Amino acid sequence: MRRLATALTFLLVLLPGNANQTDLNPADNLFKAGKFAEAEKAYAQIAARDPANLASQLQLGRIALLANHLDQAQLLLKKVLALQPGNADAKIMLAEVFYRHDNFAEAANAMTGLRPSDHEKLANVSTLNRAKLESFKGLVPYEIHGPGDITRLKFVKRDPLPLVKVRINGGKEVLFFIDTGGAELALDTAFAKELGIPQFGAVQGTFSGGQHAAVQNGRVDSVAVGDWVVRNVPVQELALRQLSQAFGIQALDGCIGTIFLSHFLSTIDFRNGELVLRRKSERQNLNPGSKQTDVPFWMAGDHFIVGWGKVNTLPPALLFVDTGVAGAGAKLAPSVLHQAGIKLDEKASFRGPGRRRFFHHGALCGAAALLRQYPGNQRHGRLRRGLSLGALAGLLSCGERGPRLCCAVLGDLRFLPHAHDFQPKSVGLW
Repeated sequence: MRRLATALTFLLVLLPGNANQTDLNPADNLFKAGKFAEAEKAYAQIAARDPANLASQLQLGRIALLANHLDQAQLLLKKVLALQPGNADAKIMLAEVFYRHDNFAEAANAMTGLRPSDHEKLANVSTLNRAKLESFKGLVPYEIHGPGDITRLKFVKRDPLPLVKVRINGGKEVLFFIDTGGAELALDTAFAKELGIPQFGAVQGTFSGGQHAAVQNGRVDSVAVGDWVVRNVPVQELALRQLSQAFGIQALDGCIGTIFLSHFLSTIDFRNGELVLRRKSERQNLNPGSKQTDVPFWMAGDHFIVGWGKVNTLPPALLFVDTGVAGAGAKLAPSVLHQAGIKLDEKASFRGPGRRRFFHHGALCGAAALLRQYPGNQRHGRLRRGLSLGALAGLLSCGERGPRLCCAVLGDLRFLPHAHDFQPKSVGLW
């Protein structure tokens, strides 16, 4: 799926403003360092002194969207468009706000006036396909039907990634893997053709190993998951059956990604071997009697989950949470491996799915951990010694140049004692 390279691109967009506005520099530097709370305060001070300052208002909207504070983001981005009606960044981010609210009609309207030259800015929000969004007229996206407040999907297999059974448009049971590195529900291209899924246009997707491929946008009438049926679901289509052999199955027909999971209180429970979906309700401890740790995260682009963490004794940095990294608990930039004093056995390398996708095995002498709170108060989600890991091996330049964001990918999270739950703004570890 699209990986850290595109997530990093989203975070490192060219910051608006001009060179003469030197008071923006400290705020910009905080943003580049991933210190979004401090950056927000700095931009807010500038905006308070000069409400017409376009750059500060745009960045405040961007940070609110990263934090999934959607109502606040909507207000701020509309301020930007009042100052500059044609601002493409504000239009795209406002469309993403409406998209996350499942208000597809308003998301499509927000994209009105975008020029062909603006389409490159949609690279990290490929789900914002205007024709697809408009096709939902009169429909309620992600409409859940079924009994009770919870449903469970048992893993068919755990390795290399969890597989579960689903039904698309009332058809036969098919196998999908779970991958938070994925965005919307994804269907194999051939499988989508067999079902006659409507298509609304392709975009260029970026994947691990620097590969690029066309990703088609579509819509399905229903997705059966456990005891529930979810109606009117946006999907993307790409070649997934080519991974069937790696999964040891006859046909891999799709992927459950972060956007689909975000419509529930979702638990990927490795110990019990199941995906648990709960209807959204008031915040609750999903695991009574256990010590649950909430780890705040930011949502970059349309689905990239990043949170503060540490590798051994290195300073805190942003980590990308991607459960689709098979065979490794973490993937680290070569510079991070060097700084942490981690030695990998290159003789134990193996090729993963895709070209140039090599992994080198080793073990952390300490741990890679998500931080429960901001680095100033470093309480860890979980520490685990002897964590299996792989090197990024140059596949993703996340830490080799530019600001040090997303220096690692937390992947196969079976190194956690139990499971992880996805809330709108946090990951629960227990």
